[in-house]
Amino acid sequence: MMGAQDPPTPMSPTSVKGLAAKASEPRSPARKTRRRAAAPAAEATRASLTPETWIEAATQVLVDEGIDHVRVDVLATQLAVTRGSFYWHFRDRDDLLRRVLQAWRERATELLTRRLETASADPREQLRDVISLPFRGRAAVRAARIELAIRAWARRDEMARQAVDEADAARIAYHTQVFDSLGFAPEEAAQRAFVLYSYEVAESLLTRQGTAAQKQARSAFMLRLATQPLGG
Repeated sequence: MMGAQDPPTPMSPTSVKGLAAKASEPRSPARKTRRRAAAPAAEATRASLTPETWIEAATQVLVDEGIDHVRVDVLATQLAVTRGSFYWHFRDRDDLLRRVLQAWRERATELLTRRLETASADPREQLRDVISLPFRGRAAVRAARIELAIRAWARRDEMARQAVDEADAARIAYHTQVFDSLGFAPEEAAQRAFVLYSYEVAESLLTRQGTAAQKQARSAFMLRLATQPLGG
C-alpha cells in the first residue's frame, strides 16, 4: 500500500522568482539545433526504407512465422521504425500482402522464365536447366521455403490461392512450350509439362532425400523420361 504523502513545503518568494527567471530564459541554440535535426533524421529513416525493404521483411516473417505474424507492428519493430513509416509506402496491410505476392510471382515465375529462355535457344538445354532448379544451393532452398510458406497461406486465403494458381499455370505453360519446340503433339506436350512440373515441385519438397550423386542420377533419369517418345 502507498503511505500517506507529506504536505507540500511552501515555496519561498526567492524560489518562485528563480523558476520564473529560468522559464523566461531563451532556449539554448544547441537545444533548438537538436530539435531541428530530429525531423530530417526521421525523414531520412523513412526514405531509406523502400517498399522493397518492407516486402522483403514481410516475406521473411511469412517464411519463419506464418501469415498471421505478418503485421505492421511486427515489421515496424523489426525495422526499428514507427508504424507511420509503413504508410508512406502502403495503403494498409492488404496492400503489402498483394505486393508480397506480386514480388514472388515476378521473381519465381516471370523473371525466371525469361532467364531460362534467354540462356539457351535449345529446348533440350532449357529442360535440363529447369530440372536442375531444385538443386541450385542456398538460392534453391530459400526459394522453396518461400514457396512452401505461400502455398500454406493459399490454403486459407483466396488472394494467395489465386496467385499460386496463376504461377502454376504460367510455369506449366512454359514447360508445354518447351515440349512443343521438341516436336511433341500439343496434348502430349501438355501432359509431359505437367508431369515434369510435378517432379520439380516434389524435388523442392524432398530436399533431404538422397545424396548429391543420387539427385544427379534422378535429374538425368527425368530428362531421359521427359524427352523419350512413349512406346506404342
